[in-house]
Amino acid sequence: MSRHRPAASSSGRPWPLWERKMIPVQGFEGATVAVLGLGRSGLAAARALREGGAQVVVWDDTPRAREAAETEGFAVRELTREGAFDDVACLVTSPGIPHLYPAPNPATAAALKAGVPVDNDIGLFFRSIGADFDSFERPPRVVAVTGSNGKSTTSALIHHILTASGRSSQLAGNIGRGVLDIDPPEDGGVVVLELSSYQTELARALTPDVAVFTNLSPDHLDRHGGLGGYFAAKRRLFAEGGPDRCVIGVDEVEGQFLAGQLAEGRADDRVIRVATQKLTGPGWMVFARKGFLAEWRKGRQIASVDLRDVSGLPGAHNHQNACAAWAACRSLGLGPREIEAGLRSFAGLPHRSQRIAEAGGVVFVNDSKATNVDSALKALLAFDRIRWVCGGLMKEGGLAALAPGLGHVAKAYVIGREPEGFALQLGGVEAELCGTMEQAVARAAEDAQPGEVVLLAPAAASFDQYDNFEKRGEDFVAQVQKVLGKA
Repeated sequence: MSRHRPAASSSGRPWPLWERKMIPVQGFEGATVAVLGLGRSGLAAARALREGGAQVVVWDDTPRAREAAETEGFAVRELTREGAFDDVACLVTSPGIPHLYPAPNPATAAALKAGVPVDNDIGLFFRSIGADFDSFERPPRVVAVTGSNGKSTTSALIHHILTASGRSSQLAGNIGRGVLDIDPPEDGGVVVLELSSYQTELARALTPDVAVFTNLSPDHLDRHGGLGGYFAAKRRLFAEGGPDRCVIGVDEVEGQFLAGQLAEGRADDRVIRVATQKLTGPGWMVFARKGFLAEWRKGRQIASVDLRDVSGLPGAHNHQNACAAWAACRSLGLGPREIEAGLRSFAGLPHRSQRIAEAGGVVFVNDSKATNVDSALKALLAFDRIRWVCGGLMKEGGLAALAPGLGHVAKAYVIGREPEGFALQLGGVEAELCGTMEQAVARAAEDAQPGEVVLLAPAAASFDQYDNFEKRGEDFVAQVQKVLGKA
């Protein structure tokens, strides 16, 4: 890992590991840095900047957030007022704050107009993470995972496999802890980051050792000015710092294009291709076909694992996640047997193909994270006969792409404030307008026959009824427990 950063604090002394519970930001000692947005990542960035010797000023549109920052000793400055950026060296923004499309936040626009660089906590992390790596016998490694679907499961799975094999590992970014909130990594440790397009697009430094691209499907198009901008945001993870190893999902043309751009030739094993179909060629590849994971390198099969009985990873989409995690862990030096053991002991993540109950031969599965059509389709294809709880705030493009999975649906139970419009796009699927999660789960459970699955895979955002997909999933779990008499 070629990161040349200061190995000392602002006082000139080395950073003792036992005194640090965050990653102090390097390169801004004595400079004024503004932080916009004081949620989890914003406050962590402000603290880490201060720890590294910066003079921090902060702003959030919410009075309560400003008050909380003031109690920690941060200076509050309204960043849209005239001259607010006159002494500012850098503006650090939170992921949810737009900086370009559909329109820049006014404070971000003021910074850009003043010529002030704009960064985020991910950029600060990569700017600072290698401060003392030269003192390690085995320098820590950073694995960064991005993609439209599966990145949370893939990141958590990599972390789980590493931990189960005895490697020191921390999970951060869009999952787990904030990147600047983690403990300084140990000798030989691994930091696993899940990164969204919002994070990769803006970060001024992106230098992971291993970078993973799961897949691409249309999402967040208004934020990125279209599908091309969305793909470009993901692609930056591979183009900016030149990872030592690139794990690329090649089921879609964008992944095939990215792998082709990164590889020097077909046999270049710096790129590991991952797919849910058989791959051929002299390069390094990991694919899952009909439930069997296979690793090939230099034209020879190296390992094979039967994933069909791995309960925490049901369906072809999770088999793709397993392939990506396998490839990342192999590139970190783990052997096939210890990776397989980690796959088998992985329990899965909440709200992502989460098996929550079984009664009378009926299985209940919570996939509330299936907020777009592509992820919902993968959930539908994972099971044979489904009582489908779906609906919510539809995204651009409609539901036509769900067609290959609708044959698996016995009946749909539609929730949301406008279930009629959603149901009309479900083709020939029998649909019942339920509106609420309570009614949908009750009706699905009543109708379900042994061998069927009651599946929450909304294919829509949650914001018409819930604060986030987690709250929606929690409601599904609560309603399932209620109908099964466990509430």
